[in-house]
Amino acid sequence: MPSSLHARLRSTLTAAVAGVLLAPTTAAYSRPVTASGQFAQQVLFKASRDPGYACFRIPAMVRTTGGTLLAFAEGRVRTCGDAGDIDIVLKRSTDGGRTWGPLQVVTEGAGDTHGNPAPVVDRRSGRILLAETYNTGRADAGNCTVPCDRTPHLQYSDDDGRTWSKPRDLSDAILPEDWNSWYATGPVHGVQLTRGRHGGRLVFGVNAESWDGKRVLAAHAALVVSDDGGESWRVGATDTWPVAQDGTARQRPSEVTLTERADGVLLVSGREQDGTDLGHRSQTLSADGGDSFATPFRGLPDLYTPQVQGAILRLGERMLLSAPADPDRRRTMMIRSSYDGGRTWESVDRGTVVTTDWSGYSDMAALGGTTVGLLYEGGAADAREEIRFARFTDDWLRPRRGSDPTTRDAAAGGRPAAVLGGAARTDGVRGGALAFDGVDDAVRLPYRSRPAIGEGDFTVSLHFRYTATVGEQPFLWMGGIGGTQPQIWLRGEPASDRVRALITTRSGATTVRSASVWTDGARNDGRWHHLALRRGAGLLTLFLDGTPLTTADVPGSVSRNSPFGVHIGQRMDSRAFLTGAMDDVRVWNRALSDEELAFGASGAASRGTVLWLPMDRVSGSN
Repeated sequence: MPSSLHARLRSTLTAAVAGVLLAPTTAAYSRPVTASGQFAQQVLFKASRDPGYACFRIPAMVRTTGGTLLAFAEGRVRTCGDAGDIDIVLKRSTDGGRTWGPLQVVTEGAGDTHGNPAPVVDRRSGRILLAETYNTGRADAGNCTVPCDRTPHLQYSDDDGRTWSKPRDLSDAILPEDWNSWYATGPVHGVQLTRGRHGGRLVFGVNAESWDGKRVLAAHAALVVSDDGGESWRVGATDTWPVAQDGTARQRPSEVTLTERADGVLLVSGREQDGTDLGHRSQTLSADGGDSFATPFRGLPDLYTPQVQGAILRLGERMLLSAPADPDRRRTMMIRSSYDGGRTWESVDRGTVVTTDWSGYSDMAALGGTTVGLLYEGGAADAREEIRFARFTDDWLRPRRGSDPTTRDAAAGGRPAAVLGGAARTDGVRGGALAFDGVDDAVRLPYRSRPAIGEGDFTVSLHFRYTATVGEQPFLWMGGIGGTQPQIWLRGEPASDRVRALITTRSGATTVRSASVWTDGARNDGRWHHLALRRGAGLLTLFLDGTPLTTADVPGSVSRNSPFGVHIGQRMDSRAFLTGAMDDVRVWNRALSDEELAFGASGAASRGTVLWLPMDRVSGSN
């Protein structure tokens, strides 16, 4: 049962008005704001400040027609688990987020889960509508057992969020009978269309799964629309992906966020949850007001995020994405921009860092002019510690950067690779090479499908030179990162006095395997050394200056279920950089023979070359 303090808090904040509306208390308070230039932030929800809750999660935010900011969250009563006793709570600001009123309970779980807030404002009537999802609560911190009895509901406010209607069950309208395994609204703000024949339409995103009594059969991402100010709703655009017997699906887009572009087209972005295609985010468009998707969702392999919800928002001609930038873990909240309607997004070295702390779910709202509000989960030790509110102007965001210098990829169909930091030309094995400073110098290839080798054989060849005695010295990184993402990497580990290579593979829905092989000696003597890694005939073989070291291969794909990048001189998550030099980096999609490898280390491109960076020249400048 809720604590007496929590019960008193609820009874104070949820007294009924006219039998329908819920009224908050009138006391207000503000918290100190930390500021720097055009950026300021403060803690908005935290268990130690808002008694009666174990933690707060799942932020969502809108700005009303009266200019009031409404910041929603899940108030989790006993534990921080996803399926326990959960309320939807709210704080209001009437001064653009500088100060905030007290916590209100919008809907009380009373032992069950009331969550996934998805607010949207009808700017014609001023009404704020709040879609939300309920399920039977658990007493422990576990997840809702599949199939989970999730149902959508709706509340509204006609007085700028001061009071709220009783919840209305929307299952008959927007919960198809076969979406019976999982269902979730948002959690993020919806939009009202402003252009074209669907102007005035309200739209928010949902995701769901289907169950046949034994297993999940399909995953769905959809838009829900209303053309009468929220009185009635229906399911519009829907993208369905079948789930195979082994639990895999190419795409499983979820936690959908959307924004209307200047041309009236809806840009729709989703969290990619364990699809076998590359990328942790996927997106599509709707050109007919949310009635249908122009194409199925497609993964974005080079948009680095962990598996997590995010938010998109249009600011003039610029699209913004708020999401953590670490491709493996929920940390480093970042704002990234798209200047072409979402076709491409800034890479992590171009985005603007909000915090390097742990961070998770987020939402954004336009505050007027060029000012944006950001509501996000963050913490020094855990992203669930608190929910923070930040406000910033567009001139706080890093300016749009021109094209990076490049170095050529001589493989067939190759595109120039970006030369980052200040990597500069130096003497190589037979000609030019690139030197890296260990701070921010690196080479990154634009995404192409050919280097994504999959389950097949491959060979990597490169030359390195370094003298570092500490730290991780990355030579090449391909694929994802972390303990479960498919990847290939080769690096120097001088503190362990070795050079090491590793592959991680995925097969089926959950099977993860890794194999690693290393040398004796770090070869950090300032001389050029040749390093190669070959997968073939059931073996993983590392060659250092022609000497082979072998371990057993592991089955599975080295490129699926994760973001995918090719980085030279840099870890994929930018947490280590090479202090040294690199020359002639090559990858083949086959296992070269010993004789071919000896020749291929210095010869022309041969059959199966999918990447070839001679590293002998740099074109262009910052």
